[in-house]
Order: sequence, then C-alpha cells, then structure tokens
Amino acid sequence: MKKKLLPFTFILGATLVLGACGTSDDNGGDASENDGGDSTNDPELLSLLTGGTSGTYYPLGGEIASIITNEVGVQTDAQSSNASAENIAQLSNNSADLAFTQTDVMSNAIEGVNSFEDEAVDNVLAIGSLYPETVQIVTTSGTGIESVEDLAGKTVSVGAPGSGTYVNAEQILEVHGLTMDDIDEQHLSFDESTSGIQDGNIDAAFITAGTPTGAVSGLTATNDISLVPISEDKVNELIEMYPYYAADLVEAGVYEGLEEEIHTVAVLAMIAVSDSLSDDLVYNITEALYENAETMAHDKAQFIQLENALDGIGFDIHPGAQRYYDEHDISSN
Repeated sequence: MKKKLLPFTFILGATLVLGACGTSDDNGGDASENDGGDSTNDPELLSLLTGGTSGTYYPLGGEIASIITNEVGVQTDAQSSNASAENIAQLSNNSADLAFTQTDVMSNAIEGVNSFEDEAVDNVLAIGSLYPETVQIVTTSGTGIESVEDLAGKTVSVGAPGSGTYVNAEQILEVHGLTMDDIDEQHLSFDESTSGIQDGNIDAAFITAGTPTGAVSGLTATNDISLVPISEDKVNELIEMYPYYAADLVEAGVYEGLEEEIHTVAVLAMIAVSDSLSDDLVYNITEALYENAETMAHDKAQFIQLENALDGIGFDIHPGAQRYYDEHDISSN
C-alpha cells in the first residue's frame, strides 16, 4: 500500500537570494563558468552519490544510474554514501558528478548554515526534484514514547553525521521546546538505528526517507513498531519557521502492524549536480530522467514527474536542465 500525500506547495523562504534560474557568475542560471554547450571535457564515467544501502536513495539511485547509462550513453555508477550534506560537500570538492540530497539541505548549503556554517557552496546546482521524503520518528510499543515531547531523556538516533536527518531532528525538537541536550543523541545510519532499536540500545530514531523505508520494514519482522506523530499545530509552526517542510502522512498499513495513519512532515528529495558538467550532458540527463521514470520499478518512481520537477527548488538550476524545462514550459510553483 502506498503512502498518501496531503496537498502541499513547497516554497523556500524569502531569505534565499538566488532565484530558480539565477544570474550569479558563481552559480548562475545563465552563462556560468561551466563548459556550457561544449561537452568535450565531460567525464567518460559519472558517479551518482546516493545514501545508505537500507534507505531509499541507494536502490532508486541504481535505477536512475541505469537510465542515464542506457539513455545518455555515459556509464553512470550509483555509490552509497552518508547522504545529503556529505553528498553536496563531495560535489563541491569535485569528488562526484551527481548526487541525491534534500531540498532543505541544498538550501542550507547555499546559505552557509547548519551543516554548512560559514562554508557556503557556490558550485553545485539543481537538476530537479524527485519525491517527498517523510520524516519518520520510529520507536516500539514498549518505550512509552507517544509524542515528540516523550523523547526527552531517551536515547535517540538523530541520523548519520553529515545527513539531512540530523537537521530535521533538531528543527522538530525545537518546535516542541526541546534541544539535542534534552536527549541522549546517537549519530547512526538507518541500519544502525533499527538494529539499535531491535537490540534495545536506543529508544527511537529519526529517519527521513521515502516510505516504505527498507530499514523500518525490516524492523517490523522482529518488533512491534510505532511512529511518533507530529500534531497539526506543530506541523504548521514548523512550516512557518522553515517553509521547505510540508504536511505529510504515512498511511495505515505502509508498515506491518501500523494500524493508524500518522501525521508528520516531509521535505523533497532532489538530484544535485556539479557545475562542471556541460549544458548538453545535463540536458540529456534531465531528459532521460523525467521521460523514463515510469520504467523504474521503485515505488517512489511514481512521484518523479516533469510537472513537479521544480517543486521546492528555490536555488539555481543547471543551465542544461533549465533549457529542458524551458522547452517544456515548466516553471517553479
């Protein structure tokens, strides 16, 4: 059974000074310092950074890499990683070509805040959005955790170092009057988080990923899980403070034993790209992705649609991708 999404519009905050197709020389949506239409300097092998092997990025990334390889004719390899923030850092350091990330993390990187404090990134651009990523607070019935406030004093995984999950956890705790000091924070991957819950070493875990998430589904084989809801007033407060969030819910039955729908929030997964890739190559990658998404087997492929490609994108788009969107009259919502 698939998760239903509440209607929403992702609008990044007015603090962003970069438009959807900016004119900055560093990051620009027009004539930036990349290779432009000249593809002679493009690599013969592309790397696509994903996330942990038990999350959504890795399997979906493998399918996207295959599409790029087959449709564009450039061998593309999907690689596991620590996900969003680390992925952008590696793109910025020219250690990778393409990467999954979250729209909120991309915004942080451009603004130089949170994981990118005083280290703003200006050489990584957007290709487009993929699907909503649900913030899931996973626990078990025996912990007595029924609300975010109940996390106080508990041992809680808040995501791997360099992940967007950490920032999500910090912000959700914030609107509930808590900080990381109020919990025993653990920096674990999704697999490590669910293993810790199974072993009784941790009480709960923040997991930001498309549902159903493999690590969470695996946990249901040994434990009766529950997801901690976020109340409507806190969802609204969070969205007001951080407009890249949206109301979301996990439908009953998405996980074994989950009998009621759970209200929470989501951000958007997206593909980011090094500005060193040529316009022509990125145009072809964008075309291949959005025109072949329906051939992918992954459950999240249903959300990868051209008309939604610029949702949540309030920062510079690679000129090659922008050319493709212009040809199809796609603009930011």
